[in-house]
Amino acid sequence: MVSMATEAQVQKVSLQASGLTCSMCSNAINKALKTLDFVDQVDADIKTYTFEITFKPNAAVDFDRIRKKVEDAGFSVSGFVAQIHFDNIAVKNDEPIVIDGNTIILINPKESVLDGVKRIRVLDKGFVTNKEYKKNSFTITTGMYHATI
Repeated sequence: MVSMATEAQVQKVSLQASGLTCSMCSNAINKALKTLDFVDQVDADIKTYTFEITFKPNAAVDFDRIRKKVEDAGFSVSGFVAQIHFDNIAVKNDEPIVIDGNTIILINPKESVLDGVKRIRVLDKGFVTNKEYKKNSFTITTGMYHATI
């Protein structure tokens, strides 16, 4: 497989965490995420256990570091959606693309050219619930993320 570098930038991530029981739990995740050097702002919604994370301009966003910060705070990620600005990027099934250093394989995309802001949902272990991960039928490829658009 050949990966293709793209003209695309991760604008924000909507992360849903599980295992939270109170506002102190939310606060622990919020503080942990803010320690990442590429994170600009974190907005938490305690009712939905969701964190909207925005990034510093031109910063390379590392999905695994985000997930690890949540896990290090004692919780897990149960949903991970990245909002990405694409600049005329051709996508094909099983053809990886690189966005901010993250190699991503889109699962069953329509062959098309992506332009503008699109949302991708990461499906790999640690980014969705274990139940949902087990339902997925993609081949695990080390060092790559699998996502739907």
